[in-house]
Amino acid sequence: MRLPDEPDIPPQINIVPMIDVVFAILTFFVMSSLFLTRSEGLSVNLPSAATGKSQPPAQVTVTVDEQGRLALNREPIELEALENAVRQQIKPNQPLLVVLNADKAVNHGQVVQVMDRLRRVEGAKLAIATQKP
Repeated sequence: MRLPDEPDIPPQINIVPMIDVVFAILTFFVMSSLFLTRSEGLSVNLPSAATGKSQPPAQVTVTVDEQGRLALNREPIELEALENAVRQQIKPNQPLLVVLNADKAVNHGQVVQVMDRLRRVEGAKLAIATQKP
């Protein structure tokens, strides 16, 4: 029962806590989406190059880790089998981009050998992965 001298207060819905929750969820999704990067190769320390340019997404990634081991699309492979394996990746009337991820600690001669094998494959374009300084 209400007393006659009480003022009549209309009911209210306070939406400030709901807005805070929505912004917290939105912030979570934005921050988590920033960490969703796609890594094509194995983790290596790339050399720096100020003149490096971004390439479209790689179709084939060849990685040479710091121990000199080779990997084609994250699968271990021997140097002798690399040329044929890359040749099998080529689709008709479509150039193939081969990105070479070579650790900066790898012997230069070994990187040149891998590049030489990759250049023998017709229809394959070679790119070397670097990171900006």
